[in-house]
Amino acid sequence: MILPIVAYGDPVLRKPAKDIEPGTIDVKKFSDDMFETMYASSGIGLAAPQVGQGIRLFVVDGTQIDADEPEEEKDPSLINFKKVFINPEIIEEDGEDWGFEEGCLSIPGIRAEVYRPEIIRIRYVDLDWNEHEEEYDGMAARIIQHEYDHLEGKLFTDYLSPLKRQLIKKKLSDITKGKVDVDYRMRFPK
Repeated sequence: MILPIVAYGDPVLRKPAKDIEPGTIDVKKFSDDMFETMYASSGIGLAAPQVGQGIRLFVVDGTQIDADEPEEEKDPSLINFKKVFINPEIIEEDGEDWGFEEGCLSIPGIRAEVYRPEIIRIRYVDLDWNEHEEEYDGMAARIIQHEYDHLEGKLFTDYLSPLKRQLIKKKLSDITKGKVDVDYRMRFPK
């Protein structure tokens, strides 16, 4: 089922999400809905708060970024990078901060360069409630950090300088009011 994406300005995007207790929701069904929603809106990651659920779960699929690239130019961090992260905790960030232009399905039409550490170590549980601790680098690490921020109540715009935030203030206000043209379902603050 395709869920509406929650727009910038909705309080759920600013609240730290809560851990999921086993058996409280059908995580397999919910993650299937999240993937379907993400693909329908041409995303590469989607966090539960972005569909109005204040729970610690996000899905990612970075495989489509390199889909049209020749084999030798594919980002090795994105090979088979389709996953569900439940109750994740980034336990370490390392390496040089590097910039990349990010966007967000909850903030359509706005992109900006964000600097993030190149390597992360994350602990999470999978759909069968098995715990994992893994290290990611490059684009995979960036995608995880962006989605993880959603679970902490942070948005990529929080990393921008005060001047850049001022420059996009009207666009953000328009998004909150529903004055935005997107080709996917959105839910706007009341």
